[in-house]
Order: sequence, then C-alpha cells, then structure tokens
Amino acid sequence: MKFCCVAGAFALAGFVGGATAQGVSPPPPVAAFGALPAMSSPSLSPDGKHLALIQSRNGRPVATVWTLDPPGSAPVIIPFEEGFIVHAQWVNDRRLMLTINLNAGIWGSGPDAWYRGVIVDADGQNPTALFNNIEDKHLVNGSTATVVDLALNEPDNIYMPLWANYGMMTAPDVRNRLFRVNVNTGRGTMVENGTNKTERFVMDGTGNVLARIDETTEPLRDHLIAYNGGSWHEVASIDASSGQGYGIAGPSMDAKSLVQGNVLSERTGTKGLSLLSLSDGKQTDLYYDPLYDVTGALRDVWTGRVVGASYISHAANEVLFDPALKQVHDKLEADFPGMSVLLQTWDVVRNKFVFSVEGPRQPMIFYLYNQQAKTLQKLGRTYTNVTPTDLGEVRVYDYTARDGLKIPAYLTVPPGKEAKKLPVVILPHGGPQARDDMDFDWLSQFLANRGYAVLRPNFRGSIGYGQAFEKAGYGQWGLKMQDDITDGVKKLIADGIADPKRICIAGWSYGGYAALAGGAFTPDLYACVAAMAPVTDLNALLAKTGGQDSWLGSAERMYIGDRWKEAQKLDDVSPAKHADKFKAPVFLMHGEADSTVPVQQSERMEEALKKAGKKVTFVRVPNETHKLQSQENRVRWLTELEKFLKANIGN
Repeated sequence: MKFCCVAGAFALAGFVGGATAQGVSPPPPVAAFGALPAMSSPSLSPDGKHLALIQSRNGRPVATVWTLDPPGSAPVIIPFEEGFIVHAQWVNDRRLMLTINLNAGIWGSGPDAWYRGVIVDADGQNPTALFNNIEDKHLVNGSTATVVDLALNEPDNIYMPLWANYGMMTAPDVRNRLFRVNVNTGRGTMVENGTNKTERFVMDGTGNVLARIDETTEPLRDHLIAYNGGSWHEVASIDASSGQGYGIAGPSMDAKSLVQGNVLSERTGTKGLSLLSLSDGKQTDLYYDPLYDVTGALRDVWTGRVVGASYISHAANEVLFDPALKQVHDKLEADFPGMSVLLQTWDVVRNKFVFSVEGPRQPMIFYLYNQQAKTLQKLGRTYTNVTPTDLGEVRVYDYTARDGLKIPAYLTVPPGKEAKKLPVVILPHGGPQARDDMDFDWLSQFLANRGYAVLRPNFRGSIGYGQAFEKAGYGQWGLKMQDDITDGVKKLIADGIADPKRICIAGWSYGGYAALAGGAFTPDLYACVAAMAPVTDLNALLAKTGGQDSWLGSAERMYIGDRWKEAQKLDDVSPAKHADKFKAPVFLMHGEADSTVPVQQSERMEEALKKAGKKVTFVRVPNETHKLQSQENRVRWLTELEKFLKANIGN
C-alpha cells in the first residue's frame, strides 16, 4: 500500500462551463458525463473542524481533507495507487478511515470482491492498515473495512467483525468474531467469539454488544441471539429460505430494540421498517409508506442507531424519526422545493450538516449548513461541466403490459427536440432488484445529449413498488420481465415517439442481460444491442455463486430459477445459448476484475455469436470492476457506445 500527500488545485463550489463568444453552447465532451463525480462520500469530523470527501484527480478517486475551522487552507490530497478509494469516514477528530476496493484473486480463484480498511491522520500522514496483525492468508471475509461501532466514547478504538481462520489450514476453524481495533496501530483484539454460523454483530453505538444474527441450514433459518449479562441466548428465529431473513439495519434510537428492514406489511402491501424486540423477538411496525417500499434506513453518523427511513417515489425521499434531525431536514427541504434533499453527514453536536440537492436536470450539489450561524455554503457539484440546457427533459411514461400490469417508466427527451420519430435507446436498469427514478442519471442524460430519446422501464421484479410488483418478476428472466420491456418499445412506436427502424437496446449488468435477451428473443425490434458487464449464461453464472443451502442460493432460486431442477428453462432464456437468433450487431464491454458478473459471461457470448456468424465487438477492460470505477474506462464506455449507436441508428 502506497500513500502520498500532495498539494492540489481543488476548489469547493464553483462551476465550469458556459456559452461561447457567439452565445451558443457547444455540446459537452464525453468526459463531461463520463468523469468520476467531482465529489462524493462527504464526512464531517466529530468536532466539525474537518470535512473529508472522495474527489477525482487524474481520472482516479482520491480522498481530500478540508479544514473548516479555521477555513482557508488548501486541502490535503490522499491518493491510493492500488484499487479504488470508495468511502471515507472519520473515526475520531484526527483519524480518517478509507475503504479501498481491491478486487483480486485473494483466495486463488478470483477476481474476488475485496475491501481493505486504512486509517490516516487528518494531514494524510501515518497510514495504518486495519487488522495488520493478522496475515491475509487467514482472512476469509471480503472486507477488513466493516465497522460495527465507532464508539466515540473510546476515541482510540472502533469495533469490527472478521471472518478469520485461526486453526491449521488443513483443519480450519472459521468463525465470525468481533474485534476491538486500535485506530492508531491497526491491531485487532478479539472481544466476542461468534460461531461459523454467525452472520453479523449489532452494537449500541457506545461499545456495548446487543445481539448477533446466526444462520443455519437444512432448513435455512436466521436466529436472533441477544447478549445480556455477559452471555448469549436465542430470542427468536425465522425462515430465511426466501432469501430475506433478519435484515437488521441497526439498533433503535433508544437501543432497546433492533430495527429490521425489508419487512412486508399485509396492511399496505409494501416493505418497511419494524422494531424487533431483544427480549422476545416480537415485531412492531416502525415506518411504512402506503405506496412505495422503504429502500433504506437512515442511521446516525456516530452511533449507528436508526433515525429515519428513505424511499423513492419519482425521486428520493427521507423521513426523519429524530425530532432534531427532522427539524433540520424540513428547513432544508423548504429552501429547495421540488428537489431531492438528503442529509449526508453531521458533527457530533449536530450543528454542522452536509446535505445534497438533486433533480432530473440537476446533478447532485453538496452544501454545508451551519445551524448556529444560520449560514449555507455551496461546496460543489458532482458533474461540473454540464448545465441544465445540456440535459434532456425527464417525463413519467407509464404504460400497460400485455397482461394488464402497469409498468412505471421514465422517458428522457433530447434537449431542444420534439418527441417525435426519434432514434431511441431502451435502457433497462441493472439488479434486477433495483429501480430507476427521475433524479439525475449520467448515462441516460449523455445519450439524450447526443440526440437519443431514452426509455428506462421499471419492469416487473423491480423493487420499490410493493411486494406484489416485485414478486411478479420472480423466475421471469427473459420471460414476462422481458415482455414488459418489449411492450414499452411498442408503446413508443405506437405513440410516434420512436422511429421503428432506429431503436437500440443497451444495458449494464442485468440491464446488459435484458439487452442481449432483446436481441435474441425479439430480433426484429432492435437495430443494435449494447451490453456492459452482462449476464449471458444463467446456468454458468449460478454455478459460481450461491450454494444450494446458502442465503444467496435461496435468493437466486427465488429470483432467477433452480439450476438443479430447471437447467433447461435457464438455458432457454440465456442469450449465449441463442446466438443464432440475433440479427442486430452486438457490442460487449466487460471489466476483467469484475467479481459480480465474471468476464467469462461476455467471453461466452462473443464465442457463441462468432460461431453463429454474427457481428460482434468485444472490448475487454483490464483491472476494471463491475462498477467502472476508473474515469478512463467510463469515458471509454461512453465513447464506444456513442460510436456504435451512431453507426447503427444515427443521431
């Protein structure tokens, strides 16, 4: 691990871009959309004197530390030469924890998802790798960067879990243990010994253990094991075969209960948050929205206790349970009507807050609010080289699928264009347990800027719209989920929005699968197919992921299918098995360090298409992950995609 601290020309706030001397703005370059966000992952130090951010330098993420009190000094820039910095979090007033994504063949198979925690001083000095007293060969879990409790009352320590092998390699004793980790030395000391069934520990925010969750198989169950008086005892257990189990978000505000997420309400038909009693395991409702699923629990920055909930309607929303935080959030929402306003971080005394503001044609902007001084400071934008006039109008474009199900969708119309006879890109989202919304989306806005209308359908199986809508997608890869996308295309044609001869389907991850499925199973509908990191062969994918009795295996059987019983069905909807049906040219791109969808999936697709005599281009990207974390590769994806679209459907 190599660190260095350098001076840089970062600036908080400011805006780049504008009209030419003739008063006409030229289209932004590809890099304006493909650039890494100019800032992300804000973290205020407990005393509010420092602000840490992830920013972009020379196309790679670096950590920056800004001194707010006293203001005026240049930022400290902390680069990392291996992997990618993905998160920053203060662990006390002077030490900053960085999470580094280092996808590699850690256990000799690879690439594996691997995250390393490193702590540095506020000036970037004294870097220390966490768990440095344990050899990598003994580490079993994919992260040494997970924090259970910051425990600010113990400023030199944090609490972290670790799956580690402490026995002989020929007779491993693999257990999930809880460690107290010194933030100055990086050394971990075990404080609680879980079992080889322990999935996670829960603490109260002040260094006290509340519970752990164990998972057993045959049958697959989650067990709530409470900690009381120095001993463990089982409180309750639930069936985890649905792939859910105890989704513990954290302790309640009073730390007397746990908050469980993703709990279905029979009353609303949506998923929300419930309180889980540590004494008897009984559930009581905490928060549900009548129309939309709760997508996340908001946790206090310093204690980890659940202080609110988030959900998506057409945009992101936050609901605060904590009265003091609610007062701040309500004020800020009133200052930015019609925008998504999200609290990001705050100091311990809750005087300084960093929050974000975002909209359909407004990339995220970060602000610093000082409650006592009643001041508001613009920190900066995530995308600095695009203006609202560069971006397309985002419209709600719901439609009805062939079986009568309402499909929520969004249509982005190119700036300055009438929605009539346009070249169109169909852009199904990844996941598929995800969803699109109306907030700024860099990929669809890039395509709109280049003259394409973009349809983003939330096909059945997408999350956020209630259990019935999500469940309608179970086992429907390439079937009804794909029909929903096809029906959206036909609606665009019927409405006169799409030129039927100039429609391309593109996507990333599951969206890449859906793009290829479109090319294979509705070949007359599309003039071209583009897929980034796609799934192409379902049986081959499932053979490398969850085991038959694992939580992941259970979820995969529910969402996708059972490869032990439905191998033929999975082959029937695998694009790589139907290359002979393609008519449109295909563009593939895949990172070789992708641990989510192995690059072999694109290799299978390319080989099958070539064997069938079809037109295919495959771009392999060395050292890149599933998320395209390098700016160079994001720009390359957009550049290659633009070239491919222009060649096949014009612009």
